[in-house]
Amino acid sequence: MENKKDPIQNEKEVVRARNIGVSFQSGKRDDFKSIVFGAIKEKGKKEKNKKVWSLKDISFDGHQGEILGIIGSNGAGKTTLSKIISGILKEDKGNIQVDGKVTALFSFGMGFNQELTGRENVYLNGMMLGIDKEIINQYIDDIHEFSEIGDFIDQPMKYYSSGMRARLGFSVAAHLEPEVLILDEALNTGDARFSRKAAEKMKELVTKAKMVIIVTHGLIYAQRNCDRLIWLDKGEVREIGDPKEIIQKYRATVPPRPLRRNKNLQLKKTETNIEDNIIIKANNVGVSYQLNTGEFWALKNVNFEVREGEVIGIIGHNGAGKSTLCKVLTNILAPDTGTLQVNGNTSALLGYGTGFNAQLTGVDNIYLNAMLLGIPKKRVEKNFDKIVEFSGIGDAIHKPVKNYSAGMKSRLGFSIAAVLQPDIFIIDEALSTGDMAFQQKASERIQDMMEQAKAVIIVSHSMGFIEKVCTRGIWMEKGQIRFDGTAEEAVAKYREENGAKRKIQLKPNNNNANKNNKA
Repeated sequence: MENKKDPIQNEKEVVRARNIGVSFQSGKRDDFKSIVFGAIKEKGKKEKNKKVWSLKDISFDGHQGEILGIIGSNGAGKTTLSKIISGILKEDKGNIQVDGKVTALFSFGMGFNQELTGRENVYLNGMMLGIDKEIINQYIDDIHEFSEIGDFIDQPMKYYSSGMRARLGFSVAAHLEPEVLILDEALNTGDARFSRKAAEKMKELVTKAKMVIIVTHGLIYAQRNCDRLIWLDKGEVREIGDPKEIIQKYRATVPPRPLRRNKNLQLKKTETNIEDNIIIKANNVGVSYQLNTGEFWALKNVNFEVREGEVIGIIGHNGAGKSTLCKVLTNILAPDTGTLQVNGNTSALLGYGTGFNAQLTGVDNIYLNAMLLGIPKKRVEKNFDKIVEFSGIGDAIHKPVKNYSAGMKSRLGFSIAAVLQPDIFIIDEALSTGDMAFQQKASERIQDMMEQAKAVIIVSHSMGFIEKVCTRGIWMEKGQIRFDGTAEEAVAKYREENGAKRKIQLKPNNNNANKNNKA
């Protein structure tokens, strides 16, 4: 086992935070849109205006040459702390000193202009970060190659999948000479191969930059790649130290899943649960875009059937066509070729928080999303307390969504969707952002939905989740179905091919070999 360096003893201080505190006023509406929307619903009258501390007495040091991880449950204050370090937020008390220019990546693609091409966005983001155009010119080819988005570099970003935005966002942040790089849930949206590639790049970065700070729910990833971990809990530092020790203590605090009578998270995969009734039938479905370089087929000759009682898992690399297929199934997109028959009402959760209005509070967004989905106000009022309780975000429900972390949006988005009881439920990367405890709750709720719905379709990069939950797996590649069979077979074939590719594409990092093998 490799002996980890002790940054406290061996490296100079890059970040010094002492008694940091950040507060907000719950129930306070800070723009005209929030005030107007609050006036049209009665629930807003019950909001309480009080001071809530997102961070309380946060103290820590960050040292040159280290990868510092920040873990904790959703709403623990991880994203707020990242924004303090990067200067996006100002602390209400205490002080922080950062020796170096900070480059922060908060949710891949947030700073991208959807109408501009990927290449144009690289220059736009670089210049916004204060990078000279000559330096961007030097790195643009490396950024393009690393992102693996091919010809899409010269296409408008409105045609990108979330995974393609993820690849390009990381590539920009990692190549433009950051001194202090902050990655907030940086590797949540992305396939396993790109996550490994990004991890190698970060280890290379800390030999040149001053330090890297990673906010993540990926505990195995954090243990393998971080030198130290900060564990945040309810806005306070619970503990700082060795990743393996911190993670063991953190796991011990996750409440065990209560026993459920006649229910098991590992769903039955027997044929007896699947009826002959066809719920979805796709016949040669194709979706094309007219791009700058010509016609591009996001989906091509897609054929499959879904029978009542099936739980379908859809897997594949970023840009394989998974999200496009979900949008076709929910009528967000219409196929350009072929036919699609859907027998039942569909509800889709396409990326947590994508339908939220950032200026409105969580309360307002519950009502707004329900209205957009055609849910009667009385039904929302009846389930309102259940939605808030399940989300677990507490008093932050009265806070503008623009101040939410990715995990808080995940909780609220899932909680709203969980009360819809649709015929066909489509979940696109449902558990990509969320702590362990919430993933357990969400998994159980998904099982409840499966018992009520005719069919469930789940898009995920989590192979273990697909194996446990799904009765069938569809592996997509370049807009086409590569394999369609049992979930276990689909995952095995996908892993086999990508394991071989990994050996070819990734060179071992000798400096971290022992460190990676121990986790």
